[in-house]
Amino acid sequence: MLKIISWNIAHRDEAWHSLTDTDADVALLQEAAAPPADIAHWFEVDSAPWMTAGAGVKRLWRTAIVRLSTSVNVQWFEAKPVGEALPGELAVSRAGTLAAALITPSTGSPFVAISCYAAWQKPHEITKSGWIYADASVHRLISDLSVFVGKQVGHRILVAGDLNILHGYGENGNAYWAARYATVFSRMAALGFEFVGPQAPAGQLAHPWPQELPRDSKNVPTYFTNHQSPDRAQRQLDFVFASRNLAQRVHVTALNDPEQWGPSDHCRVSIQVQT
Repeated sequence: MLKIISWNIAHRDEAWHSLTDTDADVALLQEAAAPPADIAHWFEVDSAPWMTAGAGVKRLWRTAIVRLSTSVNVQWFEAKPVGEALPGELAVSRAGTLAAALITPSTGSPFVAISCYAAWQKPHEITKSGWIYADASVHRLISDLSVFVGKQVGHRILVAGDLNILHGYGENGNAYWAARYATVFSRMAALGFEFVGPQAPAGQLAHPWPQELPRDSKNVPTYFTNHQSPDRAQRQLDFVFASRNLAQRVHVTALNDPEQWGPSDHCRVSIQVQT
């Protein structure tokens, strides 16, 4: 069994320290700043700069795929700007938002793992709008990761990360945003990916139940705001997808119990892959 952790670590050193104690083989990180110098030797990671592109915004963090054990081989793919990537190379719309690697377990077949982060955006100034949204960033990520889909069926790809969208509803029950978010899940399905979680009972449900959340939802909170704590977390922003022939071998759990949450505003998402 291959053990993977997907986690937005909110560029916190404490999260890197906690990874030295995990039994996971691989970590798919989002919002990761460079590991602290005193423990950097614990981790094997690609050499991309620790930054996320964005004019006028300083983001000294990025997505990363980290090898944590010797029982797995990791071959990182170099991500290049869209205007520089050659045909067949990994072209990424916004540097730092997508990391990809070929994961080869000691036993079993290899698969591509992708860690992704959907950056918030604002409408054009001509709109005079105060909105922020992330679904457009998710669609860019889907376009970027499509380079690994070379046939209709049979590809082996795992995609995980912080998408900053909602599943099955819109903020405060808004139907417009529910419809926009639904396009992300339908587009992934069209490419041959199944949404594999986390969903209840693989994680604690929100308590008290949020008024905006449909009563039949199986969403499990993976994020809490500055005005909340892990025991009051309400929204799920972190999701995992897998190619259809891989999905049946994947089990996903939100480690969102307050006692196991960890030093970030996002909880860890445990992904077990039967190799």
